[in-house]
Amino acid sequence: MATRYSSQAIKGAYFPSWAQNFTPSSINTKLFTHIYYAFLNPNNVTFKFEIEHTQALLLVNFTSTLHATNPPVKTLFSVGGATEGTVLFSRLAADSWSRSNFIHSSIEVARKFGFDGVDLDWEFPQSSQDMVNLAFLLEEWRVEVEKEASATGRPTLLLAAAVYYSADMVLDGPPRAYPSASISKNLDWINIMAYDYHGSWDTSATGAHAALFDRTSNISTSYGLGSWIQSGVPISKLIMGLPLYGRTWQLSDPTSHGIGAPAIDVGPGPNGTGVLTFAEVVKFNRDNNSQVVYDLTTVSMYSVAGTTWIGYDDNESVTEKIRYARGLGLRGYFFWAVNGDYEWRISKKEKQSPSKITSGHPSRDLSPISNVISDILRGSHSFSRFSCSFVRRAGNLVAHSIARAVLRAQGSVPKIPALAVSALALDLSFVE
Repeated sequence: MATRYSSQAIKGAYFPSWAQNFTPSSINTKLFTHIYYAFLNPNNVTFKFEIEHTQALLLVNFTSTLHATNPPVKTLFSVGGATEGTVLFSRLAADSWSRSNFIHSSIEVARKFGFDGVDLDWEFPQSSQDMVNLAFLLEEWRVEVEKEASATGRPTLLLAAAVYYSADMVLDGPPRAYPSASISKNLDWINIMAYDYHGSWDTSATGAHAALFDRTSNISTSYGLGSWIQSGVPISKLIMGLPLYGRTWQLSDPTSHGIGAPAIDVGPGPNGTGVLTFAEVVKFNRDNNSQVVYDLTTVSMYSVAGTTWIGYDDNESVTEKIRYARGLGLRGYFFWAVNGDYEWRISKKEKQSPSKITSGHPSRDLSPISNVISDILRGSHSFSRFSCSFVRRAGNLVAHSIARAVLRAQGSVPKIPALAVSALALDLSFVE
């Protein structure tokens, strides 16, 4: 029988193939378990991969370099990406012939160049029919990778997917939901893109683009993770995304600079994107003597220098988010993208300068779990998202505590079934 994945905690990162002066050998592999090569895409007519000689050499170097490290790192190639658009994948998934071509070609590429698996980064399915077709694609992909592994005696290729921050998509198109049953059955895990909540598409106000909490809307990581848990996808298959970049704005008034402050345009960043890598943010803050603020409400950082405003995560907010993910029982985390923190400040969770001030209520408990309880009671989350069924699926003491605390505050504490002992055996070691 083919070997399936273990329950190893995942510490992943995407490697952008276009990154200049950053090679696979530059990666501190002691900090990661899985690295994704971004991106490879199939021909838009045949839906097969066409790897040219120069690219083939890069792929061989990528996998051989990372497999030779101590400890060795698993490698996957990622298909899609934000710039590829949705049309290609909508067409690919809609037809059994194109799905078959793509699936067999992806397996061939993975084996030929030594990858351990494939990651689908479809950004994003645009209709309910796209979601139905995605389910077909995942079902057929799983059948073929199992068949290939059985025939060759090799370990089964890993299958993963990068997905929207929430299991339900309500923005940029009609409401539609991911096929959670197919995802649960056929993917080894999903990488939840818990970032880009705000950006250059809205220059009217600043925003925490990877906010853990948001009391004013459902656009937050805590809401998104809760949505995926509620969808029924096993927690052991959920990986939380973390950005190694910041988003910038130009303030209307430099004296009004909190999260949500009025803005007039994007700030610094190449080609008008308003995006800086974390390393560039650190340099900007140092060179401009920026005021750096840790926002308790959203669990995020921002810096201000004149009219330039940058929202980002640093080691402090990332550490809090990872603690939150660990408390929920998630399997791990991933970064986009690994070259954004080439000094490994965040990955090592090192202390940083310049000195920070703190924004938020001074008496507020810094524990994200306390924040969840507080936010539920304040009405930011409905209790249904932390129901008894949620607790059973979460399978951890933190979820149990959240539910009981909320119910106690509401004057009702039912008997919640004892948590399975097996849940305590989950590998939650992704936080030191």
